[in-house]
Amino acid sequence: MRVSTSQFLVFLLFFCVYHCQAHTRYKFVVKEVPYTRLCSTKNILTVNGQYPGPPIYVHRGETIIVDVYNQGSYNITLHWHGVKQPRYPWSDGPEYITQCPIQPGGKFSQKVIFSTEEGTLWWHAHSEWSRATVHGPIIIYPKNGSAYPFPKPAAEVPIVLGEWWKQDIQKIYDAFVSNGGDPNISDAYTINSQPGDLYPCSKPGTFKLQVEKGLTYLLRIINAGMQDMLFFSIANHNVTVVASDASYVKPFSSSYLTISPGQTIDVLLNANQSPNHYYMAARVYTGLTSVSFDNTTTTAIVEYSGNYTPSSPPLFPYLPYYNDTQASVHFTGSLRSLADEDHPIDVPKEINSSMFYTFSVNAFLCPNNSCAGPNGTRLAASINNLTFVNPTIDILQAYYYHINGVFETGFPDIPPLFFNFTAEYLPLYLEASKRATKVKVLDYNSTVEIVFQGTNVVAGSDHPIHLHGFSFYVVGWGLGNFDKDKDPLKYNLVDPPLQNTIAIPVNGWTTIRFKANNPVSWFKQLYRPRRGRCGNHLLLQRA
Repeated sequence: MRVSTSQFLVFLLFFCVYHCQAHTRYKFVVKEVPYTRLCSTKNILTVNGQYPGPPIYVHRGETIIVDVYNQGSYNITLHWHGVKQPRYPWSDGPEYITQCPIQPGGKFSQKVIFSTEEGTLWWHAHSEWSRATVHGPIIIYPKNGSAYPFPKPAAEVPIVLGEWWKQDIQKIYDAFVSNGGDPNISDAYTINSQPGDLYPCSKPGTFKLQVEKGLTYLLRIINAGMQDMLFFSIANHNVTVVASDASYVKPFSSSYLTISPGQTIDVLLNANQSPNHYYMAARVYTGLTSVSFDNTTTTAIVEYSGNYTPSSPPLFPYLPYYNDTQASVHFTGSLRSLADEDHPIDVPKEINSSMFYTFSVNAFLCPNNSCAGPNGTRLAASINNLTFVNPTIDILQAYYYHINGVFETGFPDIPPLFFNFTAEYLPLYLEASKRATKVKVLDYNSTVEIVFQGTNVVAGSDHPIHLHGFSFYVVGWGLGNFDKDKDPLKYNLVDPPLQNTIAIPVNGWTTIRFKANNPVSWFKQLYRPRRGRCGNHLLLQRA
């Protein structure tokens, strides 16, 4: 068969349209640089010398390449938090789960595939505690020719909430892994890397947001903290919540936010107050006040333009008290998917796979009671009484190449024992969990429901969780023990929020639903290492 030159060129053009598209490339150089905070200077791990790291800007549905050069002293991986990476887990980032870490002096090019996400996400290191300083925003605009489902703001501003330790972060991580106790609490919270006016030696660097009266600003708020949920507020201003975890919500006004570690919330700030200086502030929410926590408050300043004499100090906002669980769950419970014609949702109604997962803080015995946990024990965390053990070969590689002995299937759908999970006093024999590297295998396109139940084993705590490769619908939540007969009757199957990170209330429960339509291996992470290292496990899907 003869093919003319013109036919060949047409074929080549067609092939390149679908296979030769040039993707935007980012160069991320991981290296240590000196930063000064709280009156002292230390070297911190950064990307391109920036803290927070450089933002990534994309439109919905685009694909980018990030070339990561590790010029640091430790292994590193990078994770694109909330990016589903359809059918491409190889660049997802969890160390020893979907990839081996990038060694010092090494380079790895990571393909990041955006699909249905729209709004704010973030990227961060996913190896040990290096994400304390290695993180940055991901801004996902609507597709070209599309618009926001709200009036276009005058400006868009990332607000990255974080933590700062005077001590080297690697030493803190090594210490609590070694001694089995709680990690040292942070010395400060930060807004866009700055502690703010209320901390020593911090006032000159306080982040300032310049606004003009009468205009509206889109704040893209990210909780990049290691372990703490935070309350956030702006003095004399309500904000309009419009999105969470790169999914639009029905707009609602609020005087404060509750934001979990790993979560993102987009809000509209209407500069409608008298010209002045107003503090924005954040401080911890904790359901576990019996242990040490950072009770300091970070601030930034909203400055109106114009000629006036500002208040000194700036006006301070209302923030709920540290352990105000009702305020925390009230905000979270107010989230509802936008669910309009342009942003439809698809909540699974018929469920193929149901699971009931208990989340516990556990304690292992140590020789001669030599560890730093309660009564000389080593703290851990578990899901269904299994504490995850990191393998030495990444699980995705073991799955793909059929390498035996790296992980086991058969992660249990229910806990080994049912009891009064939230009782004030629980017997000591419940405190020990089993160590394992187990995975849950799901059938492709199956519909999944998981009830997450917090327990009071060792100590009750809120448990933020994050699922890689998916967003999920939060169809129900409550305080106390889940009631299988009554609570499902109250599920929201009409407009539940679509999240990738959600907090299980302290001694409470949360139910999620999703469709298992993104094959291979994905990480489900208990995001709170305080009072126990992470209790994680894998979801493996048959293609």
